[in-house]
Order: sequence, then structure tokens, then C-alpha cells
Amino acid sequence: MNNKIALLFFLLFTITISCDESTPSVSTDDPSNLEVEITLSDDSREVSILATALNTVEYQFDLGDGSDVIINTTGQVDYTYEDDGTYSVEVKALGVSGRFLRETKSVSIELDNSLGSIDDTGYTTPTSYEGLTMIWNDEFEGSTLNTSDWNYEIGTGSNGWGNNELQYYREDNTTLTEGYLVIEARRESFSGSQYTSSRLTTENKVEFQYGRIDIRAKLPKGQGLWPALWMLGANFRQVGWPSCGEIDIMEMIGGENNEDVVHGTAHWDNNGTKADFGGSTRLSDGIFNDEFHVFTIIWDETQIRWFLDDRQYHSMSITPAELSEFRAEFFLIFNVAVGGNWPGSPNSSTVFPQRMIVDYVRVFQND
Repeated sequence: MNNKIALLFFLLFTITISCDESTPSVSTDDPSNLEVEITLSDDSREVSILATALNTVEYQFDLGDGSDVIINTTGQVDYTYEDDGTYSVEVKALGVSGRFLRETKSVSIELDNSLGSIDDTGYTTPTSYEGLTMIWNDEFEGSTLNTSDWNYEIGTGSNGWGNNELQYYREDNTTLTEGYLVIEARRESFSGSQYTSSRLTTENKVEFQYGRIDIRAKLPKGQGLWPALWMLGANFRQVGWPSCGEIDIMEMIGGENNEDVVHGTAHWDNNGTKADFGGSTRLSDGIFNDEFHVFTIIWDETQIRWFLDDRQYHSMSITPAELSEFRAEFFLIFNVAVGGNWPGSPNSSTVFPQRMIVDYVRVFQND
């Protein structure tokens, strides 16, 4: 009898213990523990969003800037914001049962437009040459552009300055700092254009015939950028282009495989038809955004020669009668175009702002 009572007590105790144990009621096919991590890139434009959750078959990303929701199964999105602002990023994790978990986080985008200290590394040229006298120069000292020598050209020109360019030229995009002229191309909406920049000329103020022209500059980079240091004939307003003649001391088009190449070209009118003759040179290492280089022409009554860092890479005889445009006075133009027939438009890889930084321009003529 005692053994039967003991066995019954053991069975009742075991059942009681089993009934007291609690079992989780969460379905194992639902997402759980959704975590969202947002990391900003060094230029504070691109964000990397990493979402993780258990038992998830799909993630949905709403970037908060009006763009379409991005859906993927990896839980990772890299996205570049075009404008400043604070955006509410929403991530949803969808489980196999159809249940959503949702996490919302804010991300603040503030583009770093500060110029900072300019690295002066690069090639330089002297302030004097044997047999030559410096007749004019600008070292860009002070805090404002010398408007006794320079003009601001404003607006979009005719047909995007004749090239379907996309920028609006403004005075505000030109600054002087630490002895440098800075022309800045920006992605910003202004007066119907989506980009702004600056275009400077010495027309009717500094014009000259022949000489050695040295310009030390560091160039911008990026698809769709088109920096230029060039000249037009002083009779441009009277005879138009290309009859006035054009001498491109330096042009570069931004984008992959282009940013280590610069071009030197002449344009003129040949019996009513535009004519061109140009050459180019490529850096042995790096791109023109890495450091300063000196772009030079040596121009006299017989020829124009183009140099990069004192190394000649192109020349052109101007003795034929039909090249009389190049035996007259010219003025300087500095600009950074955005878009246009030659470089094409910027794309998602183009980082703004971009800057052409000019250290000096010097004009020498024979003693």
C-alpha cells in the first residue's frame, strides 16, 4: 500500500511541474529584433543603411526624400542625398507570415561646402624670364576680385553659352582666399538652372597681343565638369565668333579616364566655316585635381605653342593669311561650365561643390 501511495504522489508531482512550465507563444516565422544602423560617408552625402532582423524575407526602405521605397532582401542600402536636410528613414522587415516590424530613424545631411586650407603642392613657374618683362599679372591677393581688371559674366548665355551648358553664372560663386581665386560649381536651383558657377573675363580691361601667359591652377573633377582657361579676340563684339578667334590655353572635361588629360586648341573662321586645331597631353600619374599645374602658351606673330609644366605638347603656325585673327589683341576668360555638348551632364557619381583654384596669371612680353 505504501508503495502505491508513493508512486501516485510521484506522478501527481511530475504532472504539476510540467503544467507549471511556461512556453513562449511567439510565432517563429515572424521578424523580430529589428535593428537599423545608419552610417554617413566622409563627404556627408551618402548614407549606408544596414537593417537586420530574424526570420525576414524582405526589407523595405523609405529614404524620406520623396523617392520610391527601395525593396531588397539583403538588408543593406547605399543612397546619396542631393540636398541638405533632415530625413526620416523608415525601414520595414517583413516576416514569412506577412507580419511587419517597423523602425524609423532620422538622418541629417549637411554638405561640407567649406574650402578649408588649400594644399599648394604642385608645379610652379618664376616671376621673371630672361628677355621678357611681366606686363600684367594677378596674384589674387586680398579678399575681393579686382574689378578694374575683371568682369563677371552673368546668366546662361545664348543656348547655354553656345554649348547647351546647364549652369547659371553668378558673382557669388567666385571668392578669393589665402592668395587664390576660387571658382565654385554648385548643384543648386537658381533662376531656372539646376547648377551655378562663375565666368570671369578681362574684356575691355586687360587685352594684349602676343606674349607668354602662365596660369597656375588646380582643376575640379567629376562627370559633367568643364573647366577652361582661354582667350577671345578683342573684336568679339564687332565680328562675333569664330571670326574673332579663340585660343584655349587649357580645357578639361571631367569624368572617368578624362581627368588626367588637358587640351589646347585654336578656333577661327575659315571662309565662313569654323575651323579648329588642337592637341592634348596626359599626366604620367594622378589627375589634375590632385595638385597645381601651370598651363602656358607662348604666342608670337608666327606661332602659338602650348605647354604643361614647361613641357611643350602642341604648336600651331599662324602665318597663313586666313589666320589673321591670331595676330591681334585678345582678352582672358576663366570659367567652370557644368554640362554641355562636350562633357555631357553630371550623373549620380558627380560630387558638388567642385572648384577650380587659380594661384596666379602672368603675362610676359619681349623686352
